[in-house]
Amino acid sequence: MRKRARILVPLLAVGLASAACSGGGPVVGPTGGTSGSQGATAANPGNPGALPRNETLYTTGSQWGPPANFNPIREWDHATGTKGLVYETLFHYDPNAAKLVPWLAESGSWTSPTVYETKIRSGVKWSDGKPLTAKDVAFSYGLGKMATSPYHNLWDWLKSAEAVDDRTVRFTFSTANYQEWDFHLYSRAIVPEHLWSGRSEEDVLNGVNNDPVGTGAYRYQSHDQDRVVWVRRDDWWGKSALNVEPKPRYIVDVVSPSNEVAMGMLLQKGLDLSNNFLPGVANLVKGNFGLVTYYDQPPYMLSANTAWLVPNTRKKPMDDPAFRRALATSVDTKKIVEGVYGNLVKAAGPTGLLPQWEQFVDQSVVSQSGFTFDTAKARKTLADAGYRDRDGDGLVENKDGSKIKLTLIVPTGWTDWMEAARAISTSAKAAGIEVTPDFPDFNALVEKRGKGDFDLLLNNERQLSNTPWTYYDYIFQLPVQKTQNTVNFGRYENKQAWQLVQQLDQVRTDDVAGMKKITSQLQKIHLEELPVIPLWYNGLWAQSSTSVWKNWPSAKPGAPKSAPVMWHNWLELGGFETLTQIQPAAS
Repeated sequence: MRKRARILVPLLAVGLASAACSGGGPVVGPTGGTSGSQGATAANPGNPGALPRNETLYTTGSQWGPPANFNPIREWDHATGTKGLVYETLFHYDPNAAKLVPWLAESGSWTSPTVYETKIRSGVKWSDGKPLTAKDVAFSYGLGKMATSPYHNLWDWLKSAEAVDDRTVRFTFSTANYQEWDFHLYSRAIVPEHLWSGRSEEDVLNGVNNDPVGTGAYRYQSHDQDRVVWVRRDDWWGKSALNVEPKPRYIVDVVSPSNEVAMGMLLQKGLDLSNNFLPGVANLVKGNFGLVTYYDQPPYMLSANTAWLVPNTRKKPMDDPAFRRALATSVDTKKIVEGVYGNLVKAAGPTGLLPQWEQFVDQSVVSQSGFTFDTAKARKTLADAGYRDRDGDGLVENKDGSKIKLTLIVPTGWTDWMEAARAISTSAKAAGIEVTPDFPDFNALVEKRGKGDFDLLLNNERQLSNTPWTYYDYIFQLPVQKTQNTVNFGRYENKQAWQLVQQLDQVRTDDVAGMKKITSQLQKIHLEELPVIPLWYNGLWAQSSTSVWKNWPSAKPGAPKSAPVMWHNWLELGGFETLTQIQPAAS
């Protein structure tokens, strides 16, 4: 069942884009080589000797180390923009309209319950001048057959991907997982067969791909240890086929030096878009600094993912649903939202489903089985379940009288999560539960998390997607492996819930009523069992300067409503559309 975990690498990658809560981007591993330099520094990206400032968009908040590679298959650590600016997907997904948007594909439909056909646009060319054909698409999906491919699991239920003619690709399935398939349609990068067909499996997955050739609106210009530079293609197919064009001629994505430096760069007008978490941004928005966020009042940001408190259900007393409910009821989320984040995030609803999925929240289930912060109720729930303070120290013991001493781990340096952990500890203690925060380094935490060597942890590794299936797949996925790399870190086992998740996957994405019927049942199980405890909706961190570029996405009437973000895998969720709608401030 290791294959099952691999499919979740791209799903995880979506979440990793904002898992590093202190800044919003993943911690990038290997150091990439250099191929030219623009002569500017991270502190002064607008060096006049580099690029024309009025044609250049400077971004940061996605990359936290030197660009590792330009390999679109490695969605979790490629240089920002590799997928989205250079390599493209068949569709994009519009979270506002909740629908797929044709991109490289002109159309796509199910021609039978297990056959999906897509028509590729004519006139699309790779940046080396060769035409995109259906064979490129079939080849790209076929790379999933490689055992180490991050979407290898797709081929557990995809039987074949074949080019019927130059423009038609036919996908035949043994089982049609409709929810999951829509995710693949806007997530899988299409690569040129004529340049990739001779590559080994090792090179496909781990190759640096220093000279990326894609169909996208930008081509690679150069990179250095602290940046990547992309330059717009004048011959991009989308100008005529989609009637859109990104406005910046150059995009320079700067490696995030720190949140403080990013804020300084914004204020000095050397940076246009920061996708970092910047505490105190409310004061900047209200001041006369030329900075804007999506909302001009709390929470200032769109919601990107749900932050959960995850109990290890293999350990006592977290194996007891009554104890987990008491723990959930003990957490004063309002103190986290206001005290830690200054209202830059929203408190999560009991289901944890993001605001964009509100239509799937069954309010009757929430009314019956939901929870809210209530210290007295937490104490009563503990007492009723047999957890009592037997020695008078204000803290409850296990049913057998043994001490309860729980540790809550979050990565060191993630300052907002560290403060949140302290707040959770304080409110849990008021209810009689001893919770001690601990801050291991990120790699140590990942190892502990994977092996189940923890009591409690914070996690937010499922982003907004086309379907709440991805959310429940994270919570309930079975079987539990010896090492859980991407899902169900709490090792919760519920066969009924997992069967429902699989049933949800096989509901057509346009059957909203069918989806609601199953998600309602999943919510009931979730709220009665609480294998994860939703706390807050992590923000889609985005602070934009209007000194060089204007018309940023905003809740204001008439403003664009797309996502102002460059995080990995978000360019297909509206990030690219933002680039087509911003305008030069001087115009």
